[in-house]
Amino acid sequence: LPGIEKFKGCYLHSREYKEPEKFRGKKVLVVGLGNSGCDIAVELSTVASQVYLSSRRGSWVMSRVWNFGYPWDMLLITRFWTWLDNFLPKAVSDWLYVRGMNQQYKHEDFGLMPVDGTSRREPVLNDDILSRITCGVVQIKPSVKEFRETSVLFQDGTVQDDLDVVIFATGYSHSFPFMEDESIIESRNNEVNLYKCIVPPQLEKPTMAVIGLVQSFGPTIPTADVQCRWAIKVFQGLCKLPSVSEMLEDIEENKRNKIKWFRTSDTLQTDYITYMNELTSAIGAKPNVLKLLLTDPLLALKVFFGPCTPYQFRLTGPGKWSGARRAIFTQWDRTLKATRTREAPPATTTVPSLLVLGMLFLLLLLLLTVLYW
Repeated sequence: LPGIEKFKGCYLHSREYKEPEKFRGKKVLVVGLGNSGCDIAVELSTVASQVYLSSRRGSWVMSRVWNFGYPWDMLLITRFWTWLDNFLPKAVSDWLYVRGMNQQYKHEDFGLMPVDGTSRREPVLNDDILSRITCGVVQIKPSVKEFRETSVLFQDGTVQDDLDVVIFATGYSHSFPFMEDESIIESRNNEVNLYKCIVPPQLEKPTMAVIGLVQSFGPTIPTADVQCRWAIKVFQGLCKLPSVSEMLEDIEENKRNKIKWFRTSDTLQTDYITYMNELTSAIGAKPNVLKLLLTDPLLALKVFFGPCTPYQFRLTGPGKWSGARRAIFTQWDRTLKATRTREAPPATTTVPSLLVLGMLFLLLLLLLTVLYW
């Protein structure tokens, strides 16, 4: 950043940050509104005299705990919402997305609103940043224009004086220096050219898989697990790869989809359910909702409308688990069991259960109509 060499205070990258005590009583600027930037800003706010959090384009910031006390991903990452997002006109889909993200609070009121609010870029997960902003111990600032000896000039023309420390939480670049031939995994502007985000397409034989180099809008470990299952089938010759030209075209198509959803191709992001469906379809582990509707309708409803947890990809195919169905049926109760440490009377519901089931049935009819239209 311009002028950083003139700055007389201390500056460091977030990977060098270890603990907050050494910053006690200081004025600290954290550059970057990502998960690391927010976590550091929140922790520093307990000891620093003032924390400033600079963001170039803003971000959606979500609490890990969502409606009814459940984790946000159990409520938002469902096959139904993915289907609805693809089925509705884009303007309606974007409106619902922004409305959902602003459900707990208006991001614009706290300086967090993304420049492009309809972009499906991965949100920041932090449970405390909102209260810190409300108390004033963390102040959101625009992007930095220039550093000076003891101050910083922001893009909106404001200046913050008497700055002691700058912490850059600006992310990382991708490189593979441990490989003899780095060109095998082509990385340019943080675009990594891998077929299905796993296999280098130009290898003569598929003898290498890159696991975890993807940022899905969902849980990381289950994504890596399915990647491993897919890669093993490729190594065993049970999952055939297309030609090099077809793999390269698939990579380019993936880039076009990233621009459509995330407004940029230089990202590891991908849609969780879409990506998991692609991999599990290739190895025969994707659940067939329509087939389940005929053989096990209650399970079909839970698979389609409920959280897309990893159990769904253990219902059938290689690696099938006999306990997957029961795990799907009991996941809601098990999620909150650890917090129910005091016996309390259940709250009365204001919506009859029959009405809820009726609404689900109508939505299912709508889905079947669309599928067979």
